[in-house]
Amino acid sequence: MNARDEVLGRIRAALGATRPSPPGIARAYRTTDDRPAEVLHAVLVNRLEDYKATVLRCARADVAAAVAGALDAGLGPGWAGSDVVVAPGLPVQWRPAGVREDDGRPAVGLAAAAAAVTGVAVAIAETGTLVLDGTPSTGRRALSLLPDCLVCVVTADQVAAGVPEGLARLDPGRPLTLISGPSATSDIELSRVEGVHGPRTLVVVLAD
Repeated sequence: MNARDEVLGRIRAALGATRPSPPGIARAYRTTDDRPAEVLHAVLVNRLEDYKATVLRCARADVAAAVAGALDAGLGPGWAGSDVVVAPGLPVQWRPAGVREDDGRPAVGLAAAAAAVTGVAVAIAETGTLVLDGTPSTGRRALSLLPDCLVCVVTADQVAAGVPEGLARLDPGRPLTLISGPSATSDIELSRVEGVHGPRTLVVVLAD
């Protein structure tokens, strides 16, 4: 018997044969939002920019050009396509010329890439959070954590108002990565340092 079994055994003995039913969980919080999509998009942009992310808005037909502009913003105008890795399921029409698709190489090999481009599973307006779920359009988790610059493409229909609504759209069995702005910490003397646990630069392309 291990320590876990011993602890559980003591709990069962203390409860006896009659075990109380767990209390119900109050779920009176808001799960839907009737604000217009334009308002939610504005809230999302405001939150992301407050977190020091860059947001570029475009029509869906212009995503590839906007992604190229996002890479200009994140890397500078002299970036080379071979330095950029995209999620394997990212639509071809969203990819700038010359970028390479993630081929499943060992994760450490992604650290040499200057930038990564992915889609998202959902974007939560109230918290300014992008959620990636490991599907082909968002790529494996290492793709969004190792390159120094991350570009995420969000379509208008992927924007949810709040956390309950956003979580309801996700598969809880997927490996979820929640991103709220560039990676940053103020653990040392309250001095903000970026790029510690993930990308130093986050650029979001919002396709209306």
